[in-house]
Amino acid sequence: MNKLALTLAGLGLIATSSMSANAAEQDYEQIRQQFRQVNLTVNAVAEAPMDGLLQVFTNRGLFFSSKDGRYFIEGNIYDLNNKVLLNDAQMRPYIQQNVAASKDGTIEYKAKDEKYVINVFTDPSCGYCRKLHSEIKDYNNAGITVRYMAFPRGGLGSETYLQMQHIWCSKDSRAAMDEAKDGDDIAPAMCTNPVKAQFEMGQSFGINGTPAIIMPSGRLIPGYQPAKALLAQLQAE
Repeated sequence: MNKLALTLAGLGLIATSSMSANAAEQDYEQIRQQFRQVNLTVNAVAEAPMDGLLQVFTNRGLFFSSKDGRYFIEGNIYDLNNKVLLNDAQMRPYIQQNVAASKDGTIEYKAKDEKYVINVFTDPSCGYCRKLHSEIKDYNNAGITVRYMAFPRGGLGSETYLQMQHIWCSKDSRAAMDEAKDGDDIAPAMCTNPVKAQFEMGQSFGINGTPAIIMPSGRLIPGYQPAKALLAQLQAE
């Protein structure tokens, strides 16, 4: 079976017996070519919950497409029978797997009595990111471990992108993050780092601003949440 089919099977998005690997590869190559016309890179493709459509995971989030790739849908699709936002439901396993694979590249603020782990795409220049960070003890005291992932809002090559590389490459990346969130300058430090990969990952989730909170379920919450409100949501999942 090809690499794409194996990836999708691991996500639970397709049944490996539903089609031959060669047929899937041929069909999906056509989809990839069609999406390139609108500057979208296809990361994965699977049958959608709606008959006649595919769900296409791209470098800019999830889209739904006709089988030949001629038409695609940008926007939310609801399952009224089950009262479910399909975009969110289909993205969750994709987000979970990608975030789990990036655990070692995060900057972690661990709760002493850990009950939950959230991943937060952050930018030190973002006001609400700074507000969230100023309350990091509140999250930890509530049993919430916070793992930061990089999302420089100015994009690759921006001043913040360079700053975030310095943070991740510092000998003490947590101290560097604290300083950056306080508005202090960060001493230059360069190394092999995950900033670019994490930024591109966030874009593939459909993230376009910070903070963006990834719940353990894979649910994405855009924007700041105080510890008490976030804890209530975690408990309800």
